Amino acid sequence: MNLLIDTDVVLWWLADDPSLPDGARAVIASPEHRAFVSAASAWELAIWRELGELTAPADLRSALLASGFEELPITLEHAGVADALPLHHDEPFDRMLVAQARVEELTLVTVEPVFEAYGIDLLLFA
Repeated sequence: MNLLIDTDVVLWWLADDPSLPDGARAVIASPEHRAFVSAASAWELAIWRELGELTAPADLRSALLASGFEELPITLEHAGVADALPLHHDEPFDRMLVAQARVEELTLVTVEPVFEAYGIDLLLFA
């Protein structure tokens, strides 16, 4: 299964935070799955870090790749799909994750029930 990892889950993974549910940790760590992190999540984490709202590695890309995650760039197709999404949720980074999951046929690993409204493949650990 190909996974797209939600921003909160990425942050908890990098910090080895106990907030990350054991089930999510096991799925991400499984060698049977490819785990992608969106450029949108990296961008969001960088903004939060700059605002002093969280601690994240300064070289986030290196930390993500060292953790075995694969990069998922943002494309014009992703942007178009995000633009066409219904307004179930107005957080732009999350909407991009929904669009990327749809376009790339990825299963979103998240703890956020709001994603259920979009009808994408989810592994919800709430």
